[in-house]
Amino acid sequence: MSDPLAVIARLPGVPEAVDEARQAVDKLYRHRVLRRASPAVSAESSLRGARASAAMEGVDVPLEALRRDEIHDPLVQGALRASAEMGRLGSTWRKAPRQVLARLHTVAAAGLTDQTAALGRPRTSDEAPDALALGPAPGAGETATRMESLLDLLERPTKAPALVLAAVVHAELAVLRPFGTADGIVARAAERLTLVEYGLDPKSLVALEVGHLDLPYADGLRAYLSGTPEGVARWVQQCASAVTLGARETTAICEAMQRG
Repeated sequence: MSDPLAVIARLPGVPEAVDEARQAVDKLYRHRVLRRASPAVSAESSLRGARASAAMEGVDVPLEALRRDEIHDPLVQGALRASAEMGRLGSTWRKAPRQVLARLHTVAAAGLTDQTAALGRPRTSDEAPDALALGPAPGAGETATRMESLLDLLERPTKAPALVLAAVVHAELAVLRPFGTADGIVARAAERLTLVEYGLDPKSLVALEVGHLDLPYADGLRAYLSGTPEGVARWVQQCASAVTLGARETTAICEAMQRG
């Protein structure tokens, strides 16, 4: 059986980037604060991640206002709900990824569309919003075909690191825009969920989305869209950098808790 993810994992520059990200996560997990406050750190990481994910969709709000529950923007609330929902979906991700993606979209897109029946369902239109200026989305038929391939990747054994799988999941969802609303929120939640369930970040500590916000996000997706080995490698390296930066963000959370 072929292993396309393993091929991506061997592209120039990818093994080194993945190894650097793994070392950053391992270093984070050794922080002494996590011996007593791992759930609190994970909760704060999720909050910061949701804020960053909403910011990448164009709604940038202060963290403190979010912490005080003063923000009622539907996109921000959708990002928060998707972040909270991940903890309940982990055990299903490997077995029924289609179900998980539908649920993530249902909670992320609530309030963003008047068509309640469309929540959690693939788009039937050949057009989808292009907030990142990536170009036209594939038509509904092509998107459905590529989504089947993506779901197959999630269920197929691979020798590739979890980070490579997570990067491909993220990119495919972001460029296909399979639902037509809140696809970026769903894509980043799925990436984080993959890192958790496939072993890189089992406690969901890494503020991955904060890392993405600090990087040229759209440029990385355009590189992936090129379909060239160099473009795909660049995107995976960018996701590895987001993990490294996200681990540093969570380390700062730990240090703040340690200071009291």
